[in-house]
Amino acid sequence: MILSVLLQATAAAVGVSKLGAAIGAGLAVIGAGLGIGRIGGSAMEAIARQPEASGDIRMNMIIAAALIEGVALLAVVVCLLVFFL
Repeated sequence: MILSVLLQATAAAVGVSKLGAAIGAGLAVIGAGLGIGRIGGSAMEAIARQPEASGDIRMNMIIAAALIEGVALLAVVVCLLVFFL
């Protein structure tokens, strides 16, 4: 029911889809920033507790941050495609 109302509103007003795309891009960037920040903070705590494992922790942190950034970039690209097309 709600989905059909939203689809009709989007078809009637193109501005709503552009607003949704802008909000979606912003949320993707904010979420990625928060996620990468938490990963970095947790990695620093782990390195402080176990300095001899810093290489493994750093490698896993970089891999996880790259995966999050990749998903965020994909979300921003999709939102920009909706915004400009």
